Amino acid sequence: MYAEINGIGLFGMNTFPVSVEVEVSKGLERLEIVGLADAAVKESRERICSAFRSSGIRFPTGKVVVNLAPADVKKSGSSHDLSIAVSVLAATGQFNPAEVADAAFIGELSLSGELRPVNGVLPMAIKARELGLKRLFVPCENAFEASVTDGLEVYAIKSLKELHGYLTGGLCLEKKERYIPNEEEQQFQPDFADVMGQQFAKKALEVAACGGHNLIMIGSPGSGKSMLAKRLPSILPKMTFEESIETTNIYSIAGMLDKSSPLVTIRPFRSPHHTVSSAGLVGGGSIPNPGEISLAHNGVLFLDELAEFDRSVLEILRQPLEDGKVTISRASGTVTYPCSFMLVAAMNPCPCGYYGHPRKKCSCTKRQVAQYLSRISGPLLDRFDLHIEVAPVEYSSLSSARKEEPSSAIRERVQRAREIQLRRFKGTGITCNAGITPELLHEVCPLTDEANNTLSSVFDKLGLSARAYGRILKVARTIADMDGSDVIDHRHVAQAVRYRSLDRNYQER
Repeated sequence: MYAEINGIGLFGMNTFPVSVEVEVSKGLERLEIVGLADAAVKESRERICSAFRSSGIRFPTGKVVVNLAPADVKKSGSSHDLSIAVSVLAATGQFNPAEVADAAFIGELSLSGELRPVNGVLPMAIKARELGLKRLFVPCENAFEASVTDGLEVYAIKSLKELHGYLTGGLCLEKKERYIPNEEEQQFQPDFADVMGQQFAKKALEVAACGGHNLIMIGSPGSGKSMLAKRLPSILPKMTFEESIETTNIYSIAGMLDKSSPLVTIRPFRSPHHTVSSAGLVGGGSIPNPGEISLAHNGVLFLDELAEFDRSVLEILRQPLEDGKVTISRASGTVTYPCSFMLVAAMNPCPCGYYGHPRKKCSCTKRQVAQYLSRISGPLLDRFDLHIEVAPVEYSSLSSARKEEPSSAIRERVQRAREIQLRRFKGTGITCNAGITPELLHEVCPLTDEANNTLSSVFDKLGLSARAYGRILKVARTIADMDGSDVIDHRHVAQAVRYRSLDRNYQER
């Protein structure tokens, strides 16, 4: 007896169709699984046999061979349990497999026959829809997540016994309603209204948010660098549905989705500790999992105490920052994860933290200050569009009864600037000024003669690199967008240069 059932495979973010073929024949009672299956898949033999017995379902008394096709692609994880179990049911004639030719099955079986949730259901559900399948059967805990996919009927299954009852015609299952995100479903976010003073730093963060620029803040302890960074997501533009799907796919694979909301609608904010490893930052493992840079996709990666990070770990960031993706190669295969994020960093100006402080004396020598700053390589610093110094908060600002501008007001301005950029780059794949490619730089960043002279003078005086020149032009383009100007004026260039404090103030230190 032979049967074939649809399954979906997952390796990193790569999804692929899996045909679960089963043949039952006479012989010693055993279950064999072939088709380049890893240890987790092969262990499903014991789970499936036990689940059948616990559910009171007859298991075939003979040789059962399961082939996971295509046989040259590695199958990993426990998500194939359910499709294998259903194929055994079909091969033993307990239902007609033609009735589920338009369906796929995903889920892990427990020894008791209950279904357990698995990671990566959303990308697998999207793949099922792309393959033209109409129905998807998943564990109850994964149904909410799978219901995000349009054009696919999702059925939540509690146990193998329940699914057996449905397939044999004795039980009805309700289709899960499609999940449509509500704009009112917003998580609490820290607000800029809580930050007293720091007008220069707030404006720099607004510029960074408008253009999607990378930013580094330098200041003494207690000046508010971390406080400012944690409020950046509250002024970023709203995520599009496509961005939400991209980010949710990553969190689904990592098993980090919020059970109360199957779709990531708030831009991520990731802040790894400075002891993070290379694998923790970019991703890794025998089956590569997404790292912090991918978990920050379409959001913010905040590196606090930047100079305390291992230099070799920081250097790994350089290529992903340019490419917007990271490729991880292992013996089992190669995985590419997207990682288009805003990099925001904070650091002290010296080991003691008080270099340049207006009231506290720095105990470091000039050599110590230079060595501390040299922990960050020049090529990495070049990838920050904005460098700002965060001054200590004045008493007058802390004691003032004046209300600070809320994040909602700033976000409206950011949204307007982003809409200008979306119209400008329509059809190019670019979403913000930070992504302007070299071939488009001069086309979309026209300068007045005065602005060109200003930039020429700055370039020679500070000895800027070609990359730093491009960064200044992109930031000036963003400032001009915020000003509603099509052409970059000298004041836009001058403001962009003000946001390059490391070039101006630390080049000789």
